Amino acid sequence: MPVENSGCRIRAPRTLVDMSQAVSIITDRVRERVRREGVDLSLDRALADQFVRDEVQRYSERALGGSMPLLPDEGRARSEILATLTGFGILQPYLDDTRIEEIWINGPDHVFVARDGVPERLAVHFTDVEVRDLVERMLQSSGRRVDLSSPFVDASLPDGSRLHVVIPDITQRHWAVNIRKFTKRIRSLAQLVELGSLTVQSAEFLRMCVLSGQNILVSGATQSGKTTMLNALLSVARPSERIVTAEETFELDLSSPDVVSMQCRQPSLEGTGEITLRRLIKEALRMRPDRIVVGEVREAEALDLLIALNSGLPGMCSIHANSGRDALAKLATLPLLAGRNIDSAFVVPTVAGCIDIVVHCELARDGKRRVVEIVAPSGATSGSVIEASTIFSMQRGLLEPTGGYPSKTTKFRSAGFDPATVLSAVSA
Repeated sequence: MPVENSGCRIRAPRTLVDMSQAVSIITDRVRERVRREGVDLSLDRALADQFVRDEVQRYSERALGGSMPLLPDEGRARSEILATLTGFGILQPYLDDTRIEEIWINGPDHVFVARDGVPERLAVHFTDVEVRDLVERMLQSSGRRVDLSSPFVDASLPDGSRLHVVIPDITQRHWAVNIRKFTKRIRSLAQLVELGSLTVQSAEFLRMCVLSGQNILVSGATQSGKTTMLNALLSVARPSERIVTAEETFELDLSSPDVVSMQCRQPSLEGTGEITLRRLIKEALRMRPDRIVVGEVREAEALDLLIALNSGLPGMCSIHANSGRDALAKLATLPLLAGRNIDSAFVVPTVAGCIDIVVHCELARDGKRRVVEIVAPSGATSGSVIEASTIFSMQRGLLEPTGGYPSKTTKFRSAGFDPATVLSAVSA
């Protein structure tokens, strides 16, 4: 920086300056101009680009005159400054990388990504203040907050990615940040076939299930592709269907022409205004849905979903489970959280009667996601166990038919389908 003394300027040596120092100087000058002119660069990318170009040019001119150190790479500097001002700073290149599926921060010096399903640590360094500033910028468009009174937050980023944050004293020392990306969406069963997640026959069977109005439960562990599967299944629904979705935060991305998407809302600082998933499911029933979709059931909202499905309304949802049968058992347990007046004598037969198909997904060690099992409950129970037939299972590394058939065929027949035409063709 120039030093003024009695009108005499002492020029700094014309050496290359550290990129981060130059970016910081130029960024501060752009921010000063923004404050001076009262504009919002996040709403006008072209204006942001112009402001940055102007300030980079001014910096370079001063550097050529000897009053500032030279800037090593103007193009890279402009990109970093734009990312800081209109994007998410250091993380923006990783958010833009289509191979990266998730980013998480355990601490300022512990930043990781999952690239093609495989975790790796980044050579990225924050300060605690920078992590907090980053989270605040991410939450700005969502209207949600995270503070001592509400130390957890789930929110959707503008590109549809999901943000989850936990702060001390729930975490031991640093803010924990997870960003689940949804920028590269798989939108069809055909794409899952191309990726090897499904076979042609299993995809055709699932298409038949969707078109015939089967109630489908998608299960799997975290990051196994449950939301992707829901998106792909819904892509083959009839265009005339009215679909209503209910989620904790927006994750589903449907291309259907008639869709209403709803998400939960946190309570206000006064503790009022909370909208739960149970409330959303109840509201969805009043919106003339042809199909209701719940992003994921974790708690007592499973009861409201079962009541909705028991009324004859087709639906889908996802659930964390270790297998298709475990998913059925879990769905028969979660409604018991709704209150003492709910018992398994009602819930277990209801799950057996309501759920028609279970699609179980898995994340393999090599990062590949695939369907490993498709199960069809028979509608019968044996004590607390829901009886089911395995229609497809993993055999020799491929999802192949087992020779089993769905026991409940009424919906198939009503829609003019015969699953045997697909299943017998596979086994031939």
